[in-house]
Amino acid sequence: MELNEKTINKLWIIGIILLLGVIVFFLIKPVLISILSGLLLAYVCFPIYKPIKKYVKNKNLSALLATILIILIIIIPLWFVIPLFFQQSFHLFNYFQSLNITDFIHGFFPTASDQFILQISNAFDSFVAEFTSGALNSMVNLLLDSPVLMLHMFLIGFIFFFTLRDGEKLKDFVLEISPFNKKHEAVLIKQFKGITDSIVYGQIIIGIVQGIAAGIGFLVFGIPNALVLTALAVILSIIPVIGPGLLWVPVAIYLFVTGQTATGVVFFLYNVLIVSTVDNFLRPYIVSKRTDLSSAIVLVGMIGGLFIFGVLGLILGPLLLAYFITFLKAYKDKAHGDLFK
Repeated sequence: MELNEKTINKLWIIGIILLLGVIVFFLIKPVLISILSGLLLAYVCFPIYKPIKKYVKNKNLSALLATILIILIIIIPLWFVIPLFFQQSFHLFNYFQSLNITDFIHGFFPTASDQFILQISNAFDSFVAEFTSGALNSMVNLLLDSPVLMLHMFLIGFIFFFTLRDGEKLKDFVLEISPFNKKHEAVLIKQFKGITDSIVYGQIIIGIVQGIAAGIGFLVFGIPNALVLTALAVILSIIPVIGPGLLWVPVAIYLFVTGQTATGVVFFLYNVLIVSTVDNFLRPYIVSKRTDLSSAIVLVGMIGGLFIFGVLGLILGPLLLAYFITFLKAYKDKAHGDLFK
């Protein structure tokens, strides 16, 4: 490549952009999760904002109304749920610490040897002690970090508001700086929307509904600490392959072992016939078949995202992995036509 004045100027511009990009990354790194959370929340809640915008012509006012509505939808339930959640969590910790696992193992494995029962009991006690200590430390840290958490919540609301208000401008800006030609831009946008809908609605929203359905079962059948179990069921329902069965099956076994046979049978049937099938009924209505996303990609993305981004990684991990694969496919397709502008 000939190093003329024009080429040198381009290299200078590229270098400055890269340098500023690195500086900006470190600048927003502490709040990157909050920014991404606000963008994702705006995407999920856009169907709520759209009818408000239709009747309220002012963009600022319609975005403000949508933001206030979403805040109320989130804050009001949490105001009542969080104290109850902490209360049930402590009850659950105390229950596991006082649980005589030896009698439970004898009831489930009547012919088990004393050495086997002792090993299982010691392993269970060690697991409960470590889990309880970690959970209590997390709760204490959450309370101590509440001022920082409130700052992040404010930033999420700020990003959410401006994403709703200026969503079209943001989309136009991304398309302007995109290196792809118009034809491939349209294809990529369609694929990205299909991937995002498949993960956000098909995996996350349906997982939440399935977890709540399991929670209703815990509540109706009188399972203690139903709120904590519901939260765990929601998390398990979101993760592909695993599902809430990892939680309700041990609960059903517990009901049988403790002599609550009739309740255990009905509880088991409820989970098999309703909880385990609710996603099959909802998915065709909530998510169209515009993308065929492998469960392996979702699972690997969730596990990797959980280590990097925390809980939000359950959404960001599979999204980023799926986007990366889509870009690779698009680059591969350049052999069939001019991919770039």
